This record gives sequence, C-alpha cells and structure tokens, in this order.
Amino acid sequence: MGIKVSVIVIAVLLCGCATRDPAVVSNDTRRAGNWQIETQIDRITGAPLESALLVAPSSHSAEPFPKKATLQLACFNKKPLVRFSFEVKVATTRSNEFGYRFDDKPGHQIAASFLGNDTVAVIDSAADVTQFLNELADGKTLYVRIRSLGFGRTTAEFNVEGAGAAIAATTAHCPPVIEEPKPARKPRR
Repeated sequence: MGIKVSVIVIAVLLCGCATRDPAVVSNDTRRAGNWQIETQIDRITGAPLESALLVAPSSHSAEPFPKKATLQLACFNKKPLVRFSFEVKVATTRSNEFGYRFDDKPGHQIAASFLGNDTVAVIDSAADVTQFLNELADGKTLYVRIRSLGFGRTTAEFNVEGAGAAIAATTAHCPPVIEEPKPARKPRR
C-alpha cells in the first residue's frame, strides 16, 4: 500500500512540474510605479514578450463588492493594443459604451471589442491605441466606464504613474502606427 501511495505522489508532482511553461509562471518582471513589466524572452521568436500590467479595483452595478480589473499594454500580431479584463461580464461588442478619461483631460467614447466571454475589452484600432498611449504617457489617473444593456455599468480607476516605462517596454518592437486610409476603389463599368 505504501509503495502505491508513493508512486502516485511522485507522479502527481512530476506532472505538475512538466506541464507548466516557465515563461508563463516566471517572475521575470520589473516594476515602474504600480506597473508590472514583463522581461521574459519568447521561446519561439527569441524576441522580448512585450507586455505590461496594472491592477485596480473595479465596481459593477450588479455586484455588492469591488472586483479586480486589469489594464494590459501588449503587442499582439505586431500591433500594439490595450486590454482590460474584469472578473465579471461587462459588455458585448454589440451592446456597449466604452469611455475613458485621464486626469482632468476631456474624456473619450470609443469603439472597443469585447471577447467571447464578455469580460475582456480590447482597444485595437490604430488611431484609438495611439490616442490612448499619448494621453497615458503623462497621465496620473485613468478612469474607465463601460455601459451595457445586458450587464449594467462597470467602472475602474487606475493609478497609471510610471506608464512611460510600460509604454516604452511594450512598443519597443511594436510601435503604434496610424495607417493611411486606403484609396476608394473605382466602380467597375
């Protein structure tokens, strides 16, 4: 009986070690203000993983207690993006108002995409990402508000001090570029 238990314990321990990629669970990060900036190297491309995270409490109209919200700057498919994740469903792509404001600057209502689980909002339009990063660079506080017909209202306030280092780390190989509009095609005759 004792040998069987020992074999099972060893097998469980080995399975746990073998299944986790060290780059996913690594503590190779540095801090800038409240930002956590990844410093790992991607094992596939050999390039730095370009990501910076910031966590803040959020409130939701259907939840009695604050939940966690995460702001992430990242490079995905060689394009910068801004990603917000929440612990509750916040909106769908078809039913949302996404707005944000830095400090005392005028706020913006922009189009955001919501991923399939409705807990993640993504700013990926080149013009919107550029505007966001430009204001983030010297911002102190970011207030985000999401309204949805199906899920109510969600807000989060992030202390974004130290964002300059986060922006530099996430755009080093992935600069925000506003693409020129493509010329309209002439109709065929």
